[in-house]
Amino acid sequence: MQIFGVDIGGSGIKGAPVDLDRGDLAQERCKVLTPQPATPDGVADGVKQVVDHFGWTGPVGLTFPGVVTGGSTIRTAANVDKSWIDTDARALFSERLGGLPVTVVNDADAAGVAEVAFGAGRDRSGTVILLTFGTGIGSALFADGVLVPNTELGHLELNGHDAEKRASSKAKEDAELTWEHWARRVQKYLAHVEMLFSPELFIIGGGVSRKAQKFLPFIEGIKAEIVPAQLQNNAGIVGAAMRAAKGS
Repeated sequence: MQIFGVDIGGSGIKGAPVDLDRGDLAQERCKVLTPQPATPDGVADGVKQVVDHFGWTGPVGLTFPGVVTGGSTIRTAANVDKSWIDTDARALFSERLGGLPVTVVNDADAAGVAEVAFGAGRDRSGTVILLTFGTGIGSALFADGVLVPNTELGHLELNGHDAEKRASSKAKEDAELTWEHWARRVQKYLAHVEMLFSPELFIIGGGVSRKAQKFLPFIEGIKAEIVPAQLQNNAGIVGAAMRAAKGS
């Protein structure tokens, strides 16, 4: 069974048909740059461009980098335009895609759902936390495989700042940090999250998961196991498609 998944990020919009039996992309993904400013109309145009690239005419699952309530209403917009707040995202995207059935879910929650079903969190009990490091820091919290949605742990305060302002991969690039220096920031963040939730497992997702060997060896003092996401930066696309298949 194939369903289309789209992952909307602060810097890029990427999507592809997903083989839900394998939990992997059925075709090579298409990616376009997220418009700046990332307004609802601009992002919807980018999503349409990605979906039209494949001539897709079935259900579409989409991620969004913020809190999504009721499967449609956007409540936060830290890394996209603030005009997203209170937008009915499902109606917007469905209209732009010519009436196709659309499902919208928080981006990190989608990545977490995919990793728990097909990746590093598969068959793991207890508390599992996936953290995506990109333009910001997304989070997905699971208790015995059950998702607690919209946790947004990237906005925990760390040394007087939003954690993602210090420890996201964008923060690394903006400050031109070495991998080792950035890893120390990530370590402080993980220690803070561990103090609050005592997880058995941290899964590190986002684009940096492809380069885990460059920074994970520098992270020390964390009791939980720390592993890179197995689906890497495709996890959001897969998870969005999984949610669309369920219709929620």
